[in-house]
Amino acid sequence: MNDDFIEVQEHALAVQDCRAMIQQFETSGQAIRGRTGGGVNTELKDSWDICISDYAEWSIATNLLNTAMMTALLRYVRKYPHVVLAPLSLQMADPHSGRMRALDAQAIEEMPDARLQSLLVKVLRPGTINIQKYVADQGGYPYWHCELYPKAGDSNGETLHRVLLWTAYLNDGFADGETEFLYQQRKIVPQTGAMLIAPAGFTHTHRGNRPRGGDKYIATSWILFQRAERLFAAVPGKS
Repeated sequence: MNDDFIEVQEHALAVQDCRAMIQQFETSGQAIRGRTGGGVNTELKDSWDICISDYAEWSIATNLLNTAMMTALLRYVRKYPHVVLAPLSLQMADPHSGRMRALDAQAIEEMPDARLQSLLVKVLRPGTINIQKYVADQGGYPYWHCELYPKAGDSNGETLHRVLLWTAYLNDGFADGETEFLYQQRKIVPQTGAMLIAPAGFTHTHRGNRPRGGDKYIATSWILFQRAERLFAAVPGKS
């Protein structure tokens, strides 16, 4: 078993859909300088970004990406069920007796996709999606970083609710440009349509290496816990 908690699902997106997103990116006129948690700093991150969640005209792409994310998340949770079991004492009604019982890894493994997805959407939620362009031989995200941190002005603590990160690679055909994980000593080579999922915390500190010989396009976001006010009201039996 590969226990570095980094998973890549190939062919998560169709090639033609990836190409359509790149074309829309280039013709939209909406790209702005990419930001880190502390703002724009091209020494740390040199990219052009569109937060497509902010625009109605990106709704088709948003739906495609979130659908692909859910498919990859189902596989991820089946492999690592304690991503939801460890933080929360989840219970569900027994299909035979109707009584509430604690969920365990075996229950997750045996659960049909539709039922597991129903559980996950009560516990987790998708983050805002960014499409990012890294210009050949210039762009990149060389700063070693993680996705879980306190953010000034974030009174709801959204960045602290992040559980997993995901990245969909919209193109390849360039050298380097890998997503590199520090402690796992692993580089993920971009492949068109592939989706990467990994934990958001410091254990999976990572960087985006500079693409050589061609521009690099990705879509990226997070999977977050539901806020406690909704989570504990929506799913009974948690502590």
